[in-house]
Amino acid sequence: MLAKEHRLTKKVYRTLIADLPKNELEKALKQVQQVLKPTSKKPLQLTTKVKIKPIKEQEEILWILAENCRLVYNFALAERKKWWDRSQHLPKKKRDKENKPTYNKQSKQLPKLKEKYPRYQQNYSKTLQYALRQLEADYRSFYALRNNGDKEAQPPGFKGKKYFTTMHYNQKGFKIEGRSITFTHFYPVKDAEKVVLSFEMQGKLTFTDKKVKQVTIYQVHKTKEFYLSIIYEPSTQEYQDNGIYQAIDLGVMNIVAAVNSHEGKTIIIKNKRVDKYWQPKIEEVQKKRDYCKKYSNRWHWYNNKLSKMNVKQANQRKDFQHKISKKIVENAKANTIIIGDLNVKVMSKSLKGDKKNDKSLHRNMQSSGSLGRFARFLTYKAEKRGKIVIRLSERGTSKNCCYCMNKENRLLSERTISCDCGLVIKRDASGAVNILQRFFTLLALSQKRLVVRQRLLKDFREKFFTTHSQTSNESSSKKGVGWTRKKSKVNVNSLRVR
Repeated sequence: MLAKEHRLTKKVYRTLIADLPKNELEKALKQVQQVLKPTSKKPLQLTTKVKIKPIKEQEEILWILAENCRLVYNFALAERKKWWDRSQHLPKKKRDKENKPTYNKQSKQLPKLKEKYPRYQQNYSKTLQYALRQLEADYRSFYALRNNGDKEAQPPGFKGKKYFTTMHYNQKGFKIEGRSITFTHFYPVKDAEKVVLSFEMQGKLTFTDKKVKQVTIYQVHKTKEFYLSIIYEPSTQEYQDNGIYQAIDLGVMNIVAAVNSHEGKTIIIKNKRVDKYWQPKIEEVQKKRDYCKKYSNRWHWYNNKLSKMNVKQANQRKDFQHKISKKIVENAKANTIIIGDLNVKVMSKSLKGDKKNDKSLHRNMQSSGSLGRFARFLTYKAEKRGKIVIRLSERGTSKNCCYCMNKENRLLSERTISCDCGLVIKRDASGAVNILQRFFTLLALSQKRLVVRQRLLKDFREKFFTTHSQTSNESSSKKGVGWTRKKSKVNVNSLRVR
């Protein structure tokens, strides 16, 4: 029915649309609606990491205030666990929902708790409320994972005294003046010289001209360093559809394989695999540490060295991803960028019967962060410049030939697709072309005037395949796409949208 109504050829429709399940198809159509009817979104909020260096007295107070937040979190969690132990064997209808602990009920008990235990009066009130709010968020995340079929998801656990508990400040709990930030606290309660929690923020950013929404204090346990996580609202531009689109296929070997709609050009950027450089060094240090007596001086020396190497590796990886995402957003003429929507957690999970190469791939996907974090970097950088990033399902895009739509199961080691129709193209570039064609097809399905949007797919196929139809085997190996000389006469318009 849909193929006849929207005048799509059966093969194009089957490969670009019918491969998607109903839930993925509905999700993709909602994403495409952002181009047709841009809705007013919530203001963009960014988070930046700022290092602080508290003195000894300030660090002692921070630990005391964090301990109060930890106790509030643990007592609230114990109350929820007791209710669950009493109610888990009963049907849902017979459970005592009136006495079920929730965030609203537990937050209303904080004034009485402060009267009974004066130590909680040392904290700014919002820090204790946010400890309960964090518990509520942890439970929601746990229930969401279980509802999505993740049987390995575990409920929240108690926080240990050994670790610094994160504290959240908002509204009037902090004050920023230039590069100095001061936090509100009421310790000590009795008459004594009060220690002011005022810190100099390191870094290039200044927040006097920005709308700061929240500030979080936390400590990195391995390095014992304190940091601030500052959430603020930057200035952004409004989105306008300029009729130019760019599709990106994300990967582990090639972090970006992109194609644009106005010229049909492709670009492939290799991933900077810093983990391959650091992995043998980290394994060597870790091996030496394991031979030492645990918690000895030599064990601590190797453990500190291992922590620094892991931090260095993570910083290099993030720096590379920031630079590439910024370059793509700044140089792209398209205001609409389409990327693949991948479930990295499922893809990186090892299964029974996996070979050694499969386990290596899972580990690389977990450590490289190129699929999940890079997509987030690209999204917020694009939104700042008045562009949008749309995520579409990549199901079947690497298996189908982007010209004739012939579907074939290919091994991951096959990085170049040589189809019977004569097309020779790099696998990642073919995936990017299929993502863009899928976007144009969904755009046609979402538009009332179908001919207007179908013409986009028609024009793109003519530009892309006509541009690369004259390339030989030698040039195709350099550019990554081309036609073999055996098939010199290829009807470019044979499978286009009519």
